[in-house]
Amino acid sequence: MTETEEKRALAALAVNLCAAGGLQEVLRSSLGPKGTMKMLVSSGDNIKLTKDGNVLLHEMQIQHPTASIIAKVTAAQDHITGDGTTSSVLIIGELLKQANFYISEGLHPRIIADGFEIAKTKALEVLDEVKVTKEMKREILLDVARTSLHTKLYAELADMLTAAVVDSVLTIRRPGFPIDLFMVEIMEMRHKTETNTQLIRGLVLDHGARHPSMKKEVHDAFILACNVSLEYEKTEVSAGFFYKSAEEKEKMIQAERKLIEDKVQKIIHLKEKVCAESNKGFVVINQKGIDPISLETLAKHGIIALRRAKRRNLERLTLACGGVALNSLGDLNTECLGHAGHVFEYALGEEKFTFIEGCVNPHSVTLLVKGPNNHILRQIKDAIRDGLRAVKNAIEDGCVVPGAGAVEVAIADALVTYKHSVQGRARLGVKAFADALLIIPKVLAQNAGYDLQESLIKVQTEKSKSKQLLGIDLNTGEPMVAAEAGVWDNYCVKKHMLHSCTLIASNILLVDEIMKVGMSSLKE
Repeated sequence: MTETEEKRALAALAVNLCAAGGLQEVLRSSLGPKGTMKMLVSSGDNIKLTKDGNVLLHEMQIQHPTASIIAKVTAAQDHITGDGTTSSVLIIGELLKQANFYISEGLHPRIIADGFEIAKTKALEVLDEVKVTKEMKREILLDVARTSLHTKLYAELADMLTAAVVDSVLTIRRPGFPIDLFMVEIMEMRHKTETNTQLIRGLVLDHGARHPSMKKEVHDAFILACNVSLEYEKTEVSAGFFYKSAEEKEKMIQAERKLIEDKVQKIIHLKEKVCAESNKGFVVINQKGIDPISLETLAKHGIIALRRAKRRNLERLTLACGGVALNSLGDLNTECLGHAGHVFEYALGEEKFTFIEGCVNPHSVTLLVKGPNNHILRQIKDAIRDGLRAVKNAIEDGCVVPGAGAVEVAIADALVTYKHSVQGRARLGVKAFADALLIIPKVLAQNAGYDLQESLIKVQTEKSKSKQLLGIDLNTGEPMVAAEAGVWDNYCVKKHMLHSCTLIASNILLVDEIMKVGMSSLKE
């Protein structure tokens, strides 16, 4: 490498290091339960308060190409595993910072990158050794969800949401089927306070019945889900009806009216059959429309009818209440009906909500998020999504790893011993990797108000004595056995983080020149 090439490579590294360090400093203070919030203000004066790394990276306007690459890679981390965004940014920035110490002294970036790859392989082996494989019962899932939620919300609200998040995943879980988190509907309601958020073992529809005479509440109700038109409809293709006289027009209208009335009568006959001589309710939830005449007829027979339900709600309705969603009333019978213990309408100002609760074995639930304003609602919804993913990951992995920086300290300690067996200068890359991982426990201690070096030294000293996996107690700053304290992280998050951080840091290190090109050359 000539002197000019070397200068350009150092200049490119300095630019990349500056970008990674800048992004690291932005997210640094948000890590952990004691992390601080960020206020995001848009051009339209919309304000969002958050400490979620994924939200920050999506909302921030990042111009620098290197910072943009890091943001996209770490956002992909959240998309795949649901967590670890902030940690990934911190580790990538620290890997580049540690590598720069050796590169500035003349070590080639390729050697550092090779050392990173060796260290990553060893780190994954250590991760497999320290993971705790056990049956994912509700108690440990509560710890996993609590650990995740505490990093996004204040402690009281996080504790309150923990049980709701875990129970929602356990409710929709079906043996032999993958866990589908879309079956957990997150419905928001601007009402009361955030601590009134609750789990509904059923559905909450964001509309009510369209007829004033219909019942507002029924118990022990049969549920009919259908996608049948009970109103006059325009044809889907261009068509015309021609008649010679008013009598012919009237006959056509009566024939179409009779077609709709026959469908309504089938529903009424089924209701009378299953609810004969009992106080059981009957509810019709239709994806298509119901005209006023049909609503009047159904109301007279004590049937609650909701029209124009969302398609996703109709799909979830059969999972929550049972039964079959019908596209035609020709096969209407008692086996098509679902069941709910309690159906009622709740009015909040001009808005109406229909609650369908008391489902016996629901495979679809609703988390009703309540809060006084949009800021709180958005913050809770983002945190709940992360909590749901954390519980799902724990169930699918069948194992967990200790949190509070315990895994990073254990891997760093193993790498310090392992580097002596690595031949050549690649051991310097291993040492840089080990030092970079310690950024996580350092920042956790710093954000909690403790001396980062002192807390880290205490943890490392106690670990060497006790041979246990120790993290940092953010309430005291002292070493803590993470497993005994119930602080658990997801195995898949740590594994993916080690892979992606090593890959992106190595690629950035090997950039020796930054050039501006035409947009056409970057198109796929």
